[in-house]
Amino acid sequence: MSDDNASARVIQDLRASAMAASPGSRLPTVRELTTRHQASAITVSRAIRILAAEGLLDTQPGRGTFVAARAPAPTARASADLAWQSIALGPRPAGEDALAALLAVPRPGAIPLSSGYLDEDLQPAAALGAALARAARHPASWQRGPVEGREDLRAWFARGAGGGLRAEDFTICPGGQAALSTALRALAAPGDTVLVESPTYLGALAAARAAGLRVVPVPADNAGVRPDLLAAALRRTGSRLFYCQPLFANPHGATLAPARRAEVLAEVAAAGAFLLEDDYARDLAIDADPAPPLVATDPAGHVVYLRSLTKSAAPGLRVAAIGARGPAGARLRAARVLDDFFVAGPLQQAALDFVTSPAWPRHLRALRAALRTRRDALLDAIRRHLPNQDPPLVPRGGLHAWLRLPDGTDDVAVTTAAAARNVVVFPGRPWYAAEPDAPHLRLTFAAAPPALLEEGVHRLAQAIAEG
Repeated sequence: MSDDNASARVIQDLRASAMAASPGSRLPTVRELTTRHQASAITVSRAIRILAAEGLLDTQPGRGTFVAARAPAPTARASADLAWQSIALGPRPAGEDALAALLAVPRPGAIPLSSGYLDEDLQPAAALGAALARAARHPASWQRGPVEGREDLRAWFARGAGGGLRAEDFTICPGGQAALSTALRALAAPGDTVLVESPTYLGALAAARAAGLRVVPVPADNAGVRPDLLAAALRRTGSRLFYCQPLFANPHGATLAPARRAEVLAEVAAAGAFLLEDDYARDLAIDADPAPPLVATDPAGHVVYLRSLTKSAAPGLRVAAIGARGPAGARLRAARVLDDFFVAGPLQQAALDFVTSPAWPRHLRALRAALRTRRDALLDAIRRHLPNQDPPLVPRGGLHAWLRLPDGTDDVAVTTAAAARNVVVFPGRPWYAAEPDAPHLRLTFAAAPPALLEEGVHRLAQAIAEG
């Protein structure tokens, strides 16, 4: 007989008895309940603990189990005038609504053509669960560690940075967004100007504005940010910080061309500025191994490097690292301490266990094959159902494709029309720090299997045609 079924019967019996009796009434003993329900004493005791935790039972060692005192019913709250809060809070930071919409969980049955994370089928959940279970059994993982994070985990991130940084240059953070927010606050002061590629990750735009920074866009094309325009922006604004995604940039998927890498670094160095390199897609290459990070060829400490495990593993693996040399690294460590002291030890231990085990390269091999299949399926569906649209740049990695819409199209209206057909897409407008150069949609190929991608694009084509 199932222990779960027996436990459910005991809970149901005790709940009914407690609700029918007055507070303080004695309930059947464990022995009586084991006989009545043919359940083990362990099962009965567990059922009693569950109901006691709910506040329904009062267990008194040596005396028995009794009906607990009834909690007073909650009183209805009078309608309060909270309008004063709008005055106290002041203006709402720009970008919050777009970021909340981006992170919203699709409703059941919807086809997700917009997501920042891998489909559940692509996540190494079993390996991560096993790693976390092992970490939880290590007493040392529950103790306080260095505020900058485990040395061995920082060393792993340092190796991935191509030799440009050492373990002592890194700080472990609870996810890439936290690392990004920390960097923007540590490297610039409210009122300063930060340069960003245009378009760029809307989470970076929101974090910069929340930090009180002035955001100035620098146009990018299929070869990444344009060095000539970056140089002009650095001169005109006097900015000392440039946020850049050199690899499979989100949302448009472009990679900084080899000929531009040295130019970009030279312009940043000449301006005495920092380049915040967001290497979120290091583990998401599809067609070939990616070029080394920019930080690997930066001898003078201009590049601040950020890498996360969340995108390539699972949303719940909120582990990232940010690294910089010299005083900039010290500023980053100090800023992180102010936020949350340190990342939970068991999570750091589980992350290290996972990325240093054979499961990690196996996962990356399987992920590369799956992303290639899904990317090709999305692009084929676009060619089939939207033959008059300009085909998007073929992303060589990452999670997204950047779909150009016809001139004059309202991308937000298309998003709404697609939602009415149970398809989730995301408009291009929020990814720009200023006016968009054209209407776009960001489409994700990593959040649904090929058959759903096909159906999603079919419905999207209908939404565009009727828009």
